[in-house]
Amino acid sequence: MATRKTRSKSRSKTPFLNSRLSKGLLGVLAAGSFAIAFGEEKIGQLFTAGTSNAACLNQFYREVPPYLVKESLKKDSYPLCFNGFNVMYSGVSKTPLWVAEYLNPQRLSTKIKREDNFHEESRVAERHRALLSDYRGSGYDRGHMAPNGDMSNSSSQYDSFSLANMVPQAPKNNQQVWRELEEATRAIVTKQKQNVYVVTGPLFTGKKLKTIGRGVIVPTAVYKAVYLPKTGAIGAYYAPNNNSLQIKIVSVCYLEEQLGINLFPQLTEEQKRNTYKLPLTSTAVKANKPLEYSHWDAESQCA
Repeated sequence: MATRKTRSKSRSKTPFLNSRLSKGLLGVLAAGSFAIAFGEEKIGQLFTAGTSNAACLNQFYREVPPYLVKESLKKDSYPLCFNGFNVMYSGVSKTPLWVAEYLNPQRLSTKIKREDNFHEESRVAERHRALLSDYRGSGYDRGHMAPNGDMSNSSSQYDSFSLANMVPQAPKNNQQVWRELEEATRAIVTKQKQNVYVVTGPLFTGKKLKTIGRGVIVPTAVYKAVYLPKTGAIGAYYAPNNNSLQIKIVSVCYLEEQLGINLFPQLTEEQKRNTYKLPLTSTAVKANKPLEYSHWDAESQCA
């Protein structure tokens, strides 16, 4: 695996070690189960039929979920376990904060016909729930964070159409740029026979944020962080939530700084500063050509 050649000079060794220690402790707390972080009774109510705590944890790298570092993000948040993916849902934005998936060749070997079944999430309190009516006439798509194309059976496909897995997404972003990078991520799995951990979600930046319907906040950008344990390849897609078709590849550290979320608590800062050239289309993925190294991010503050 390619690694950075020099250490960042902006930090001393001691804060780095303390940071790694604190993250390790957070990982231990999160690893036991969602229940440790949010309460056994509450978690039991947030499972979908047919799921188990073990199945939920399997969607995270080393069974450790992303951690909300920014205190304001924890307000009215709901951990939701679905068939095939997990969500940290915000009752403030009425969108996910992150959606985690584990993709492997076996999972993606089964393809099913798309059946749209958008629905409201009954496990979320009504006052925090996104409604189908919120999106009508808004000019925004109901954008999947865990895409329908990642689902291998009817139950996981149905779950993917929950509004708890959706954000208001600009049409061209959703239907062109985002669709292509979702296909590219699947191509890494199927063409290169890689296991991939994915964390996807919205970003909300700026003092004035647009809302639709009954208070669903429109993201300013969307992201998708990917990690390939076999090769160590890592990086993130970052796209403004507009119709410009812009997209860039950034480090996971950069993304964590913007979000206030530790996306992969079991990875070191050094790993998350490495940035690989992620493919923008499925045709850019070659079976015998591993992802190339791009750069080392020495500036961003990892969460």
